[in-house]
Amino acid sequence: MILWIALALLAAIIVVFAYAPLRRSLITPRIYALFKRILPPMSDTERDALEAGTTWWDADLFSGRPDWNKFMQIRRPGLTAEEQSFLDNEVRQLCEMVDDWEATQVWQGLPAAAWQFARDKGFLGMIIPKMYGGKAFSAYMHSQVVMQLSTRCSALAVQVMVPNSLGPAELLLHYGTDQQKDYYLPRLAKGEEIPCFALTSPYAGSDAAAIPDTGVVCMGQHEGRETLGLRITWNKRYITLGPIATLLGLAFRVTDPDGLLPPDATPGITCALIPTNHPGVVIGRRHWPLNAVFQNGPTSGKDVFIPMEWIIGGPRQIGKGWRMLMECLAAGRAISLPSASVGTAKLAVRGTSAYCAIRRQFNTAIGKFEGVQEALARMGANLYMMDAARRLSALAVDLGEKPAVISAIAKYHVTERGRAVVNDGMDILGGKGICMGPSNFLARAYQQIPIAITVEGANILTRCLIIFGQGAIRAHPYVLKEMRSTADADQRKGLVDFDAAFFGHMRFTFANACRSLWYSLTGGLTAPVPERTAEDMAPYYRAVGRLSTVFALMTDLSMFTLGGDLKRRERISSRLGDALSMMYLISATLKRYEDEGRHEEDAPYVHWSVQDALHKAQTALDGVLDNFPSRPAAWLARLLAFPFGLPYAPPSDKVGAQVAVAMQTHGAARERLLADSFLADDLRDPVACGELAFGLLNMVEGIEHRLKPSIKSGELAPIPQSLPEMEHWIARAAAQGLMTPEERRAMSDFARYTDLSVHVDDFPQDLNAALDADKRRRMASRSQAVEA
Repeated sequence: MILWIALALLAAIIVVFAYAPLRRSLITPRIYALFKRILPPMSDTERDALEAGTTWWDADLFSGRPDWNKFMQIRRPGLTAEEQSFLDNEVRQLCEMVDDWEATQVWQGLPAAAWQFARDKGFLGMIIPKMYGGKAFSAYMHSQVVMQLSTRCSALAVQVMVPNSLGPAELLLHYGTDQQKDYYLPRLAKGEEIPCFALTSPYAGSDAAAIPDTGVVCMGQHEGRETLGLRITWNKRYITLGPIATLLGLAFRVTDPDGLLPPDATPGITCALIPTNHPGVVIGRRHWPLNAVFQNGPTSGKDVFIPMEWIIGGPRQIGKGWRMLMECLAAGRAISLPSASVGTAKLAVRGTSAYCAIRRQFNTAIGKFEGVQEALARMGANLYMMDAARRLSALAVDLGEKPAVISAIAKYHVTERGRAVVNDGMDILGGKGICMGPSNFLARAYQQIPIAITVEGANILTRCLIIFGQGAIRAHPYVLKEMRSTADADQRKGLVDFDAAFFGHMRFTFANACRSLWYSLTGGLTAPVPERTAEDMAPYYRAVGRLSTVFALMTDLSMFTLGGDLKRRERISSRLGDALSMMYLISATLKRYEDEGRHEEDAPYVHWSVQDALHKAQTALDGVLDNFPSRPAAWLARLLAFPFGLPYAPPSDKVGAQVAVAMQTHGAARERLLADSFLADDLRDPVACGELAFGLLNMVEGIEHRLKPSIKSGELAPIPQSLPEMEHWIARAAAQGLMTPEERRAMSDFARYTDLSVHVDDFPQDLNAALDADKRRRMASRSQAVEA
């Protein structure tokens, strides 16, 4: 009898929950009312931030069931013939015109000839359509250009990067009036206008929604006539290209105290274009960011009157600037800083790996020491993953996405790994790395790497607030729908929509709980893999599938348990964001390996970077469980996710050694790792010298191996280290008939290139202060003559 009563009750519950009309009458209204009380009201700026941009592969990772076949069908990024020609010619020519040491030490900026070349050849108009005189290059090409310039000179990369990122051109393309586009875009494409965009205020910082700069709607004089416009007061800083800009993009908050705007207008954050020679515009002096010499500085203005026509998009775009910025920031963040960081990392890896192979200590190449190999492995594998993420993120933009979450992941993790690569390079270079001079290829990168960490949203903020905070709502299949339904003015429609979203969410959570337990019991062996993939890579697809399910489950538990308090529990949301980020980075790495043809020589880079990322992802999830405020929920999640402990180990020493050897081996694998980075043809360049010596290494080692019996017998002296002694030794060996003329040339060249590569600069007592001042005067005179 009791059994029948229990079954009847269970059947009644199932009927109530399964039959939607009955459920919406008895259950949903109570839950709906509870949600409306719990959820804080959403401001317009919060709504714009959440709805700006698009979701892409991040939504699959949030789903707990990533569709690998769909992902692998995404086309490989590539260049058109025109883009490849520009990269091979104009980009290389521009790199050859700039020397980073000279730009920093002599010019305190770019040489005038190089800057003019960049403007004349269309570098500032790469994103502008051809109908306006621009290049109409793809996002991937934009990324390739910035990356290659970054392997030569940071100032060069930044000053080309900014006009093609968030700024007047991009905002005009998406929101400008036809008249604004027709006037400004051709001038921007030709470099006749130098743009900047002023967003950051001293007291608002990265909180763009709290912009204190104001524009008051009023009547004023413009070009001799009374017109409706704005009286703007602003104070901005950190504005790249600000000191040399001719066109100022400005974000400010519009107010309308006298009610001069139409009734349907909504004052708020607005973007406008202002010529910098307009009365009242103040261009301040330069900032000096960590010895970097790209143009950067403050700008201000007080009660500057502009007509309504200078608002980007015209008066109808008043109050819509925040959404403009959110949508455009996503694309720019996905390209600019990840590309620059990859370029810096390629410079570090190229120079350091060659240095390790040719630099000897205790009569052994330092690249054979295990401690050095450990650092080298991190450098090479991190670079491989960084470049994969850069390519995939740029491709997303080319596919029409505005990837808000993915761009934040790319910006944060690629810049952080760039910092790790440079730090490891500095540790390997030792004394050579810490002594400034033209022979030091890494010191400026070491000085300036915090700039990439800081700008376009400081990395702490990006990790704590954006990656998971925005992703949990945007990429989750149900959360945003639930939030929208509770804000719906139509209560009946809101209830119906909430019912569908909430109970869909319940089914989603239950399915992920079951799947998580099943994967944990089977070791993830039942998780899906793409239809066609390399056999040794299949476990990684399964691992990401398993972690995706655990991540989705823990996301829901966090939101159900913590509610609105989750956004203030930044340590928890950051760790969840770390797990999501690792899954994205692994996805990008696996796709790169497939796209490039599954080269067996590249597999060590994949194994090391993916194993490292899997270990980091599970560590992040484990950190959430260790610190979860609801211990019963944490216990349940651990039981479902990791009942037998954490499954993924960090990369082994064997894999690390394979990466280090691959980096010090001449061939196609190393060239793929360093592809499209600039290499000078100049013996004054330490990286070029290192590569020349590295290219001769195999031949030199073969000669030395053949001569070992002669050295052992005493017929030939032991191989010396210094260049003069080495030249004497080579001459003696050749005179004894132990070397052919070709071998003698190779040995002599190797000794000379190695000496130039390991050279450390020294200076007079005043560190060339007097000489540099005189040189600057003479070079300035030459530049003025060239311009004339």
